[in-house]
Amino acid sequence: MNGPAVLAMADQIAAPDATVAIMGDGSLWTHDSEWTRALRELIQTYLGSERRAGSRATYAEPRRSYQEDLAASAFSDVNEHRFPVARTWTPATVVGYLRSTSFAQPDLLQDRHKAFEAEARQLLDVCAKDGVLQEEAVFTVLLARRPGTAS
Repeated sequence: MNGPAVLAMADQIAAPDATVAIMGDGSLWTHDSEWTRALRELIQTYLGSERRAGSRATYAEPRRSYQEDLAASAFSDVNEHRFPVARTWTPATVVGYLRSTSFAQPDLLQDRHKAFEAEARQLLDVCAKDGVLQEEAVFTVLLARRPGTAS
């Protein structure tokens, strides 16, 4: 997504006192734990070392952060809020989640998808403690307004 272009469009169509919200907490690809590192390595054995972004591309890190894009836009009055999030996954829910991602969706794996899922499930079963995989994340919410409109 072209952040500056989206923010420029929002500036044209949003109400004068509008707030832009950008939020997220990454994905299992970016989470750093023993089980997510092992899972990432497994994905890379199937699809190569670069993170995939759908069937036609690889993921490219943004040149600028969301904060930098907001600071350079009409919505430069930014407040950041961080919320710790603890998630519990099971091996089955992780495998289901992977089907919805741009980096491990079934189309990427094609005829190797069943083998990948079986291997992922086996790996996750070994990593799970009492059937549970823990993810400790931080959900970040950026609220941005035009200067002088904050109440």
